[in-house]
Parts: sequence; C-alpha cells; structure tokens
Amino acid sequence: MTGLVVHNAELYGRAGTDVRIAGGVIAEIGRGLTARRGEELLDARGGALLPGLCDHHVHLHAMAMAARSVHCGPPTITGLAALAEALARAPIDEYGWVRGVGYTEDVAGPLDAAALDRLHAARPVRIQHRGGSLWVVNTAAAQALGLVHADHPGVERDAMGRPTGRLWRADSWLRTRLPPSRPPGLGGVGGRLARLGITHVTDATPDLDATAIGAIGDDMRTGALPQRVQLLGAPLSWADPGEPDAPTAGPHKIVIADSRLPALDDLTERVHAAHNADRAVAVHCVTREALVLLVAVLERTGTHAGDRIEHAALIPVELIGRLRELGTAVVTQPGFLADRGDDYLRDVPADDHTDLYRVRSLLDGGVACAFSSDAPYGPADPWAVIDAAAHRRTRAGRVAGPAERLTADRALDAYLGAPENPGGPPRPIAPHAPADLVLLRAPRARALARPSADLVAATVIAGAVVWAQ
Repeated sequence: MTGLVVHNAELYGRAGTDVRIAGGVIAEIGRGLTARRGEELLDARGGALLPGLCDHHVHLHAMAMAARSVHCGPPTITGLAALAEALARAPIDEYGWVRGVGYTEDVAGPLDAAALDRLHAARPVRIQHRGGSLWVVNTAAAQALGLVHADHPGVERDAMGRPTGRLWRADSWLRTRLPPSRPPGLGGVGGRLARLGITHVTDATPDLDATAIGAIGDDMRTGALPQRVQLLGAPLSWADPGEPDAPTAGPHKIVIADSRLPALDDLTERVHAAHNADRAVAVHCVTREALVLLVAVLERTGTHAGDRIEHAALIPVELIGRLRELGTAVVTQPGFLADRGDDYLRDVPADDHTDLYRVRSLLDGGVACAFSSDAPYGPADPWAVIDAAAHRRTRAGRVAGPAERLTADRALDAYLGAPENPGGPPRPIAPHAPADLVLLRAPRARALARPSADLVAATVIAGAVVWAQ
C-alpha cells in the first residue's frame, strides 16, 4: 500500500470528513475523497479522528519486565498467605531468581530480608514496592548480591551496620550485581500502547546506559515498538541520531529523592550542567519539600525552554503563581487517585488533601499541565486516567479533591500535546502534519461521556495502521 484514506470521520466536530495520508503525513482533507490505486481505505463510520495520544511519562523496559513478574500487591494480593502462595508458584528467570512487583504495606506490613525469608527463603527473591523506588530482597538474594560489602548509599543497614535487604533508588547499581542480560523486548509493550491509541511516549527512566538506549532503538527500527520515543534518561553527552526510527533526547531527568533532599547548591549545579548542555530538565518531585527546593533552584538558575516537573503529587496553592512565572510544565498522573487514592486520603494529613495531584487549579492558574501514566507504577490506560481526572473517585468511591475535577474533554487535551511541549496545544491534524492519529468508534463528545479504551478503533503511526479493531 502506498497511502491511506480515512473515510467519514468526525474531525474537529465536522462529520463526514475524509483524510488522505501519503508519505507518512496528511496530504489532503475534504469530503468525497476516494482511495486511489494502492491506497488503503479505513472507514471511520463517523468516529472521531484525533491526534495520537502521548504518554508523557512511562518506563518502557520496566513495563516489559512487569509483564514477566509476579504481582505482589492489591487488588490481586491482599494478605500474607496470598503473597506466600504467589511467591511459591512464581516462575523463575533463567538465573533462578523470582521477581515481584507492586507490593504495598497493606499486604504484609513493611518488608525486609527477614520478613521475606519467612514468606519464601528457598530461592533468591526481589520484590519492588509499588512506588518503584524500593526493592526488597531475601537473604538468598542478599548473599548473591554481596550486600554485606556493598557501598551504594541506597543499601539500607540496621544499627549494627548489617544490610536489611531494603535497597532505595539503587536500580542502576542493582543491574551491575544481577546476572547480565539484555533489556527485555518491547513488542508486547508497543502492541499494548497501540491498542490504547498511544502514538508517542516519553520514557522517564533515569540514567539510561548505551545498552538500554540501543535496545529501545532496535525495537523501534524493527517495528516491535512502533511509537515515537523521547528519552529523559539519555546522558548529557548522548548524541541524538536524528533518524526517524530512533529515540530522541528530551529534557534531562533529575531525581529528588522523596526521603533525602539534596543540598541547594548540589541541585543548582546539576540543573546548570543540563542547561549548559542545551538540555532542559525534567525533575522528579513528589513531596512538597522537593517542589519548594526545585522552585528555589530554578529561580536561581533561570529556566530553559522545556523544563518540566514530574509528578508534583503535592502542590501548595501559594506555589502556583511562581510555577506560572517560571514557565515550567507539570507532568502529572491523576490516574493514581483512582488506583490508590484511598491510601492517600488515609495517609496524607487532611489539611493537605486539596494539594493532591492538582490539575484544574494549575490550568486555571496558567501552568501548563500534561497527563501521563508512570506505567508500570500507575495505570497505563490513558482513558482510565482521563476518567480519573474528570471524577477523581477512589476505589472506595470517595472523591479526592472535588475542586480539581476537569471535563473529560479538557483532560483528553492533556494527552494530545507534543512530547517536546507537554501541556501545550493539541498537535494539529492538517495538511503536511505527521500522520500520527487515533480513530475512535464514536464522535468525540459521545466517546468522552464514558471514556474507555474499548472505543479505540484504530491507531496510525507515520501513516501506517499499526492496530485496528
């Protein structure tokens, strides 16, 4: 096939619109367009044609690994006995390890090596906390990793200096201690994202090495990962290849650890280094204290076009004006409210509930705001995230911050900006624009009355249909 004609779509509220695509871009928009020889015809049947969705914060290889791991948390695992059974039945990798994900303290309390030994001591086990920053290993795994002699600051130790089996923000170090292996293939991830209508992703994994970047590029070139990819974790020294089927370097990822704030001068130096390399920064800020520190740093360094704040789980109202003046975008995840909002309402002080995952007050205050999943740590389905932004309803039916609710239409727009401009205007569907599109099975207004991934009829990337229902 040499091209594609989308017939009878709703485009910008106009029914009965046809779109011709050639050479990976939109060639013509009108009515009564017919497919020429060699062109594929896609009948929209009146469904909305939209720019393809961009998930502005994901972790691609972690998504692939999560699919190979045993789930260790709610809603499927809710108690000690269930966790022990899941670990006993879990498959092992080629090196004899068990890998678990999604653990929360609601299941069996705080885990350490001793507690994990009581659950499963026979094989090396490592379990990742739902938040992604903590790994817990049992004694067999601790011995294999050589934790007694480890010098990484994230290796937690007790009062006697013995490792507890808890590893904080030690992913890069952990990879050097585990048996060597290539990053997992991303074919399953690419297919899943395509079924959701996602055409662009920003991988937010920090400190990517050449092997990880190369593996993502390989999967893009083979078509296993059809999405366009921007990397936050690319080193400052990494040269963007500038090829259509290769990842691009985005802002430079900096993590402000939730439990250990860096010194003001140290963070200032890191931001300066990125800006001096002509890279914006993407700074992980979950706590209020981290956000206050970052704002102070950016007011010292000045901002670079493209600077962004990741998560911003708690934003005091008095900071909204300062964020607007800085011009930084906020890339946030309202899907967490539907996934774990009851935990937030229980654990976060009541006076802070209005600060949780602000959206509407940011937009109304002139702060650019884009949505994302943080998958696999948050729900990957953008339509579920849109619904969460519109209703902010927890699993138990409580509403977390009713004043922050958006219309579903406005929430959808938070997925339609360009990767390099999160929170910016939706990418256009117009002649000469890239043909990265999602077709819904219903007009936009009807689809957004009950947002659902089931409404995705087809996904087009670079002019090719990569998924169709």
